[in-house]
Amino acid sequence: MNCAVYKSEKKSDYYVYLKRVDDEAVDFSCIPDVLDKMLGNLEFVMDLELSEARKLARADVKEVIASLRGDGFYLQTPPKLEVINFIENSKL
Repeated sequence: MNCAVYKSEKKSDYYVYLKRVDDEAVDFSCIPDVLDKMLGNLEFVMDLELSEARKLARADVKEVIASLRGDGFYLQTPPKLEVINFIENSKL
């Protein structure tokens, strides 16, 4: 599956994968209005050819493909930070 990856200019480390229609155009209308406003302008990053054999750094490729097929887009959010309990760790 061919897709294009865009990054949000407003939200750091937010990326939107959009399915290419006929391997050419990208349909931005599939992005919900609320999400569109939250992300602001999107800047093109790269094109990707996705398959279940491909590895992605911060996303499960099967989840990305399923979302592209179902919704037309996939939103990659920043990795979650682990909250460290400094009091407990200071006893180590």
